[in-house]
Amino acid sequence: MGAVAGFTIFLGLPMGRVRTRRSSIGAFLNGISAGILLFLLIDILSNAGQVLDRSLSAARTGEAPWGRFALTGFVYAGGLGVGLLSLLYLSRAWRRSRASLGPGAMSIAEKTTEARDEALRLGMTVAAGIGLHNFSEGLAIGQAARSGKISLALLLVVGFGLHNATEGFGIVGPLAASSVRPSWSWLLVAGMIGGGPTLLGTVLGDAVRSQFVFVAFLALAGGAILYVLGEMFASGRRLSWEITLWGIFVGFLIGLVTELVVAAAGV
Repeated sequence: MGAVAGFTIFLGLPMGRVRTRRSSIGAFLNGISAGILLFLLIDILSNAGQVLDRSLSAARTGEAPWGRFALTGFVYAGGLGVGLLSLLYLSRAWRRSRASLGPGAMSIAEKTTEARDEALRLGMTVAAGIGLHNFSEGLAIGQAARSGKISLALLLVVGFGLHNATEGFGIVGPLAASSVRPSWSWLLVAGMIGGGPTLLGTVLGDAVRSQFVFVAFLALAGGAILYVLGEMFASGRRLSWEITLWGIFVGFLIGLVTELVVAAAGV
């Protein structure tokens, strides 16, 4: 069930192979991708916040110690910080390693290669952030199965699978903005990184039930996606901020409609 829910991400990935030369189309596709990720970020932080709220309520009523609430809050803040700042420093280290060691201006071929590598790096970063989020979704599926609620687990698979189908496009959006056409092997790796953790989370969720693990991966995903959004907004400003904003609007609506369909199905 975890594999089915996670690997629907491959449905949107082939869009990365579509060629486009117009910068306006690239800006719009980049905006749609950012809009989907923006909705995903709000959903992630909302789910993690609900766990934090429940932990606070349990501490206030005496059902759980205050130390448990404090630890949950620490995991939330720590995960968000690690997800956000680790990508900043990793990206900075990557750029330094790619810097030209010789004097003089970089050749056009080198600049083109660097721009392509940067787009592929950003796309893979998006896949990693989505993978962290999908790991937490897998935990929910596994925990439902562990509790004997197989019908709920099946509903979660359908709902998460539908949601993940749009996330594949979120991965290839930065590539479209840079007119980069990824190889099929790159798309395969990105899909495994983005969708594979759903299966791993399902296995772990069926074996262990821990709100700390759940919150940690949600917070890590939130931090990673927040970093990626900053990169995508900067790219959108370089291309066309107006067109990018329209794309963000459309992408956010896509995420919202998908969520409403899932909610209407009772998930």
